[in-house]
Amino acid sequence: MRVWRGERVLPPGQPQERAVLCALLLRQGKTVTRDELVDAVWGEHSPPRAIAALRTYAFRLRKALGPGALVSDAGGYAVRLAPQAMDLTECEALETRAKRARAEGDLPRARNLLRRAAALWSGEPLAGVPGPYAYSQRGRLAQWRLALLEARVELDLELGLHTEVVSELTTLCAEDPLRERPRTLLMLALYRSGRRTEALGVYNDTRRLLADELGLDPSPELAQLHQRILRADPTLVAPQADPAGGGTARPATPRPAQLPAALTDFTGRTTIMETIREQLLRSQGTVTAISALRGGGGVGKTTLAVHIGHAVRDHYPDGQLYANLLGHSNRPADPEAVLGAFLRALGTAPDTLPEGIHELAALYRSTLVDRRVLVLLDNAHNAAQIRPLLPGTASCAVLITSRTRLTDLDGAHLVDLDVMDPQEALALFTRIIGSKRAAAEPGACHETVVACGFLPLAIRITAARLAARPAWNVSLLTHKLADERRRLHELRAGDLGVEASFQLSHRQLQPRQARAFRLLALADGPDISLTAAAAVLATDTDEAEYLLESLVDASLLESKEPGRYQYHDLVRLFARGCADEEETTMEQKAALARLLDFYLASAAHAYALRQPGDPIADFLQPTKIPGLSFLDQATALAWTLREAECLLACAAQASEGDSVRPAADLLLITRDLCESGMNSHQYKAAAITVRDAARAAGNPRAEGRACVNLSYLYWRENKFRKAETEARRVAHLTTLANDPVPAGNALTRVGIIDIYKKRYKEAEELFLQARTAFQTANHITGVASALCNLSRVHLAMGHTDSAIELATQGVELHSSEGSSLRVGYGRYELGIALFVAERLTEALRELSQALEIFSENKQRLWMGSTHFRLAELQLAIGNPAEAAGNADKALELGLVNGQWGSVAVLRVLGQALDRLEQKERARACWCKALAIHEQSGLDPDEAALIKALLGPLADKASRSAYPAPERYHAATAD
Repeated sequence: MRVWRGERVLPPGQPQERAVLCALLLRQGKTVTRDELVDAVWGEHSPPRAIAALRTYAFRLRKALGPGALVSDAGGYAVRLAPQAMDLTECEALETRAKRARAEGDLPRARNLLRRAAALWSGEPLAGVPGPYAYSQRGRLAQWRLALLEARVELDLELGLHTEVVSELTTLCAEDPLRERPRTLLMLALYRSGRRTEALGVYNDTRRLLADELGLDPSPELAQLHQRILRADPTLVAPQADPAGGGTARPATPRPAQLPAALTDFTGRTTIMETIREQLLRSQGTVTAISALRGGGGVGKTTLAVHIGHAVRDHYPDGQLYANLLGHSNRPADPEAVLGAFLRALGTAPDTLPEGIHELAALYRSTLVDRRVLVLLDNAHNAAQIRPLLPGTASCAVLITSRTRLTDLDGAHLVDLDVMDPQEALALFTRIIGSKRAAAEPGACHETVVACGFLPLAIRITAARLAARPAWNVSLLTHKLADERRRLHELRAGDLGVEASFQLSHRQLQPRQARAFRLLALADGPDISLTAAAAVLATDTDEAEYLLESLVDASLLESKEPGRYQYHDLVRLFARGCADEEETTMEQKAALARLLDFYLASAAHAYALRQPGDPIADFLQPTKIPGLSFLDQATALAWTLREAECLLACAAQASEGDSVRPAADLLLITRDLCESGMNSHQYKAAAITVRDAARAAGNPRAEGRACVNLSYLYWRENKFRKAETEARRVAHLTTLANDPVPAGNALTRVGIIDIYKKRYKEAEELFLQARTAFQTANHITGVASALCNLSRVHLAMGHTDSAIELATQGVELHSSEGSSLRVGYGRYELGIALFVAERLTEALRELSQALEIFSENKQRLWMGSTHFRLAELQLAIGNPAEAAGNADKALELGLVNGQWGSVAVLRVLGQALDRLEQKERARACWCKALAIHEQSGLDPDEAALIKALLGPLADKASRSAYPAPERYHAATAD
């Protein structure tokens, strides 16, 4: 119980004084008689002068609380406060609002209100307040808090946040082992997180505990859930009836709604739309319904497919998935990447995704079992690209668009989409320009749609341009269209095409607009920012904004958020064709070089701000463009994350000729994109592209810089031999090129691998070499990281004191440079060393601070690794509930490397659960860990520990197959 007067925290006062205040506050303004207060404070053992003591306490309270707060009334006292002055009242109000929001079906709002209510609680209610009244109220308030938490967790589960609540529920079960509701919710959360064996273990633990402690069986609700899990009841993951809301609640698992917005002016296609709709719905429940729309570019395949998708979406309540497969481009979408995106949208944690397209496709099909989901695959390249993306259940449907006829796609209902008929085309044109304007020139309108070849995309572009120019008449547009004969090769539909429409739009541009249109299309990134566009065009942002917005007005660019622009893929293709015709090769290369210069300069500024003490910017190729500056580390981080895809696409695209060196530099200073787990797939692809180009060009400096982080990525993929080979090659290249900073990084990577292979002397020598390389480059944070890595080696060799000293030096060096993220790495290493030295309080402080830093810097995998270390620490301290919560959090977030640490995380989680008497779930964790070891051949010492814990069950566990969980890493970043 704490009291504030204004901004000042009041001293707690004597215990009986707090008991009096407690009784008065909990009556919420009602008068409490003196006799009632005596009973509340002392019960049956009141002192002889209890009433006098009460007067003294009242006097002190009145003085502390200020005028008017404590009043004497009818032989007793009352505390009169504004409703918002007491957190108890605020909590009650938030709970009431949450119940109302839930009843109205607004589950996210209800969840947010309950989170706010729970945040008002801190520690044990009325801790340290004596007396029988406080004792009884303490129990009531504790039960209320648990009820609030359970209500919020129920909402989390209904909103598909099952993975996120496992850790919290584990802790709640430990706080009140005999309370069945948290255990019921934990079973459901584990089951929905793919941890079925653990869920069954929770039930067995609960049944045994209730029998031992109370002589009771589990409640019918718990027993029923157990049976449903045993038979894999599909309704456990389906939307549940919400009695409070009187309707259907949100599904317990994510329900993606990825369909693009349907056009409000959609016109025509009535017959073909009804045919496809009937085919999709008629097949539902018997076979997977597959409809494939085939047609030339610009014929309206996507528009029609999206419209059909919205028309049938109510029949697929578990979600709608959408992917543009880029089939007409020179880089069609990778089915593996699409599967990853779909699985994440369906609720699979990113760090639990398996490697390889076959494993991903199998998990995708399993995830969709008994779910009614519509999948729209747009712009497909061929049947081979599509097959892995097809669900395996009759409850789903697939709608495909493609420029080619997919005759080798078994079971598909193939539909050829031709141009619109004249009436539909004219209706679409009229709807866009307005009926009044069309009625004034009906003949010219008809001639216009004929000139557009009745292609919907061409009609939309020309009609939009006309609508944007009120001074034009339709006849003028018809005259301009009449001379257009050229067509885009990729967008032919018979002898008709859309090139005339694009060319018309292009030719209507002023010269500087047309140049911007051509040059901006050269970049491979998914979109482009205003500042980057200014660099491409070699102009200022004001001029660039004018040009870009004019292209948006001309329907040649799209702007889905302020300051960012993107091409429709067909328009980009046309624009690049125009660039080939009207811009020289030198001019095109110069534009892309300016973009690379801009990204490199801006990324260097962001890196320098976020990594003070790292002089890498002094070793980069000089840029001619200054790039962006950033106000603080948070802004720099936000820019890096927002531009990630564009940065990596630019690096991959620039991997030719003179651009290979700056492309490699760009990869070097965007290392956070791979270390944190964000964009690692794209980073790896870009690094390999630049590495191969540098190797072909005989540029060892660029080759080393491009792939200095490749060994780390291979390591995370559990390709340890490949990781070591790559790391040693990079170390050789960077040393050969006398490139000290990347050389130090590469030596660090090799040393980390040696640690895991228990080659400690070799690792120590490599870290010493890395430190020398960093010292040569005046790389202070590199030196600090080398010290932290040396700490890890000394720790492994049993030199605990020197390990602590080295890590402390590393933290001090990092702190002196102001590198927040690097300080986090240092504190992480120091915390581990202190833990091994059994200085547990200090270790807890260091690891907690490291976790806070990683959270601020959005380093999800490092957060997971730190939660694992905290789990080990809490287990040693004797807090198994905290340990289990941290271990579950580590599994939720993922860890820095591959399966090396997942075994240890599961082992620690099992030990914590075992101490909490959740023995069945503990054994499930150990069995899963041992199965991972047997499958992947990881740390034999760790496997031996788990076998000892399992005892006779070890052999049986090793024959079981479990999916590999999340990841862990134990060495510091370089």
